[in-house]
Amino acid sequence: MLGSRQSIIIWMHSLKQVKMLRRFGNIHYVSKKLKYVVLYADMEDVPAISEKLQSYSFVKKVELSYKPFLKVEYENSKPDKAKEYDYKMEL
Repeated sequence: MLGSRQSIIIWMHSLKQVKMLRRFGNIHYVSKKLKYVVLYADMEDVPAISEKLQSYSFVKKVELSYKPFLKVEYENSKPDKAKEYDYKMEL
């Protein structure tokens, strides 16, 4: 079973070296137009991987995703009374 993962966005000068990035984690998406790669890796390995990636000459910038650190359960999320009435009327 997979542990917690985090995505790394790698902005590149050229997409020739995309196959080489497979050894760092799972490649989720490659944008040919904007020249970036979305890579998933274990959260424990992310700091070491990002430092290693920044040292390569074909990498412009490395960004880390903040999604694992965001709170997704909201407090006081009460439905709107007008919408609740519309749902009961089956509009």
